[in-house]
This record gives sequence, structure tokens and C-alpha cells, in this order.
Amino acid sequence: MKKRELISHIMTTDLTTVTRENSLRDVKHILSDHKIRHIPVIENQKLIGIISRTDIMRLSFGSLFENQENADEAMFDMLRIEQVMASRPETVRSDMTIRDVAQLLTEKEFHALPVVDNGELKGIVTTTDIIKYLVEQY
Repeated sequence: MKKRELISHIMTTDLTTVTRENSLRDVKHILSDHKIRHIPVIENQKLIGIISRTDIMRLSFGSLFENQENADEAMFDMLRIEQVMASRPETVRSDMTIRDVAQLLTEKEFHALPVVDNGELKGIVTTTDIIKYLVEQY
């Protein structure tokens, strides 16, 4: 196993992002259509937050009660992205090692970390990326 492998080798760089102008309905559809769990929120090319599938699921009531599917849509219309997203999320740099990022994910109990260099969003790394890397090593 390579001990000093950089996170830049496993991070996702083909990012799907949203802005505050997107609706929560947009976010729900993007998460589903792209089969992803986290979306960076940007403004003027700068990271301002991150929103996850879990954040969206917390707003969902339709699956809990019969005939209440429209409750989700009403909730999505009432709230804006910045009310739901994690603002100023913790980030990592692309020159950090996979081990260091894995340690941070473990300690902070995050499932994804945006990768930011010199204020610019470069990618995202998830626990799945780390696990895939480990599987490849063995």
C-alpha cells in the first residue's frame, strides 16, 4: 500500500454543483439523477456550503404517512438551499494524503469533504472513495 498517496488521486473532479438560486426540488432531482449523496453549493466559483441526500431526506414526510406525498413538495417550496445546507463546510487540500483525509473523515464523522485549493473548489472526496482505494490495494 502506498503510504503517501495524495487525495488528488482518488477525489472526484467532475463535480455536480448547485447555487443558492437552485431550488430544493432541483437538489432532490440532481441527487437522484446523478446517483450522488453530496453536492457542493457555490457562489462566484467559491464554495459556500454542501448539501447532502440526508439533508433532503430530513425534509421528507411523504414516505411516513399515507397520502402525504405532497407534503414534501410543500416543504421544498418553503425552504431555500442556504437554510438546509451545511454552511462553511470543513475542507481539505488536494495535496493532503489519503491517510490524513481518512483520519479526518473518521474523527469528524463526515461522509464527504470538499477539496479546495487557494479558495477554488477542485473536487470532493467521500468515504466511498476511500473504501474503493483500500479495496484496490488488497
